[in-house]
Amino acid sequence: MNLEQDATTTAGERTRTEEPSARRTALHRALRAVSRPEPWKRGPALTALALLLGLVMLLHAEIPNGVWHLGSLVENLLPWLGLFVPLLLVAALWRRSAAAVVALLLPVAAWLNLFGGLLTDKSRPGGDLTVAEQNVDADNPDPGGTARRLAASGADLLALVELTPQSVGAYETGLAAAYPYHVVRGTVGLWSRLPLGDAQPIDVMDYGPLADTRAADGRTAENRALRTTVATDRGPLTVYVAHLGSVRILPSSGFWTASRDIGVQALGRAVAADASERTLLLGDLNGSLDDRAFAALTARMRSAQDAAGDGFGFSYPASFPVVRIDQILVRGVTATSSRVLPDTGSDHLPVAAGIRW
Repeated sequence: MNLEQDATTTAGERTRTEEPSARRTALHRALRAVSRPEPWKRGPALTALALLLGLVMLLHAEIPNGVWHLGSLVENLLPWLGLFVPLLLVAALWRRSAAAVVALLLPVAAWLNLFGGLLTDKSRPGGDLTVAEQNVDADNPDPGGTARRLAASGADLLALVELTPQSVGAYETGLAAAYPYHVVRGTVGLWSRLPLGDAQPIDVMDYGPLADTRAADGRTAENRALRTTVATDRGPLTVYVAHLGSVRILPSSGFWTASRDIGVQALGRAVAADASERTLLLGDLNGSLDDRAFAALTARMRSAQDAAGDGFGFSYPASFPVVRIDQILVRGVTATSSRVLPDTGSDHLPVAAGIRW
């Protein structure tokens, strides 16, 4: 019996001794394999692609807009460039290219530097007001249903864009019980639980040097932005609601943003001249805030999603969101939370944020 126990003990000790020895052997083999020149010579194209991907992320602001507005296009797609990392990693492992694997550290570090902060929940409890915004879709077949779903969101302020003369009545009826105050200017409106005043349109379509030379009857009749004041128990809150011009990808000119960029300039000038202590901007800006075109706004206001969100907060298209073009920006108040609300029947998802004085 003792002999059997001794034999078992000896075998166990031998196994425990062999395990670290086997690991060391495997590690030595791996090191020898990597130290040979062949793995570093394989996959030069993959290595170049990995380095290029990292440089695009790091130096996206330096990509010129002169040809096809390429810089702005890349910046709107920046988060998705990270998808190329696992694809290149699989290819590098298949080619057994040590150089390509090491080169991938550059795009990984660049992506984490840009977007790593969005991967954690930065929301905090509390807040004085909840605000929400949605592009309700001019072709929405059920505006009444959308209104009921938005009323159930619990938002104190609700900004709607892409209203039509045919749909405004349905929103006024569907939101009347929850929001006793509202203002509509053209295709944008704000519904509120608190009193509103001093509402005025903001021209974001006919702006810039050419606008002064255009005949009055040739100007865009459709109003797409407004400014109003909300009376709160903590003092006045200035709110801008905006729907900037659409962008297009055209074979002849690439990423076309002329109409949107005119609106950004107009909004940026209005916000810069506004002496209000507390300001919100709610709207469909038709672009990611990574796009350099929004510098005039992001230099003065902060994204609620960046400050207090969880994740990227993609809002468009509603069926499979890939970009956040619906924005809530704050100045003089603090965002305590930011989230995307459930589908209401529009082609955009609504976005909401909590704010605190």
